[in-house]
Amino acid sequence: MSDESTSEEFDIDDPTEEDVSARDRLEAEADRAVTEFDEGVVDLLAWVLDTETRARIYVYLRQHPNSTSDEVAEGTGLYPSTVREALAQLHDEDTVERHKRESAGAGNNPYEYEAIAPSALVRGVVGQVQEQLNAVFNLDRQLTDAGADADESATEPVRITVEDDEE
Repeated sequence: MSDESTSEEFDIDDPTEEDVSARDRLEAEADRAVTEFDEGVVDLLAWVLDTETRARIYVYLRQHPNSTSDEVAEGTGLYPSTVREALAQLHDEDTVERHKRESAGAGNNPYEYEAIAPSALVRGVVGQVQEQLNAVFNLDRQLTDAGADADESATEPVRITVEDDEE
């Protein structure tokens, strides 16, 4: 088989209909996989952050640090008032940090927001999960020791440790 016949079988400059449809199918499948992964991450974060709205804002800020509330609203498709309220809550909970945007001219300097690292987010959640699991494990003891002080009789059988490879 000569080089000419090989180039006639598949010419990159002039792909056949089969080649185009195969490429389209692969691209569509890759897009679907990314979308499913993104939705899975948002679902998990919605559990950690209480709502899908807060999860979408967190993901957006991880991808676009130093964004204003208007930029977050535009990028997520959420209402600006919803974004401002969620950002205020996330800031109060130390899930996002904010600082004033510096500008050369006079005028409004809006806040820029940046989400904390996922490892820091997980550390915050771990304490809550550990506390709830220990409450469940100690339920029998608390119910049978109704006369005793619950804090004195409680033990902590569950301890969750988060390790960060970067540290």
